Amino acid sequence: MKEIDKRLSIISKACEDKKAFDIKILGISELSSIGDYFVIASGNSTTQVAAIADEVEEKMEESGFEILQKEGQNSARWILLDYGDIIIHIFHRDDRKFYDLERLWADSEKIEL
Repeated sequence: MKEIDKRLSIISKACEDKKAFDIKILGISELSSIGDYFVIASGNSTTQVAAIADEVEEKMEESGFEILQKEGQNSARWILLDYGDIIIHIFHRDDRKFYDLERLWADSEKIEL
């Protein structure tokens, strides 16, 4: 398993463990220089969104991967975790519909693990 696949797998599993739904992985390397992958997931409440983000951060740290930046923890409506080449967006379900990143990045590659 390639290292990037390992990291994406850790992130997906951490999201699933906290009952995130509609988890999507988008390959954006051909479209942008901000990163190679977006992982997008949703939660039903701000408490769940925060718990998903905390789980991802904890599992990545346990595996030796350090977060570069974290935004949105206070409101827990849209939390962004930046791991350099992987950027994780964890949304409250209502905010995900509003921002609709999948539509904005419709030309991206859809990744299946």
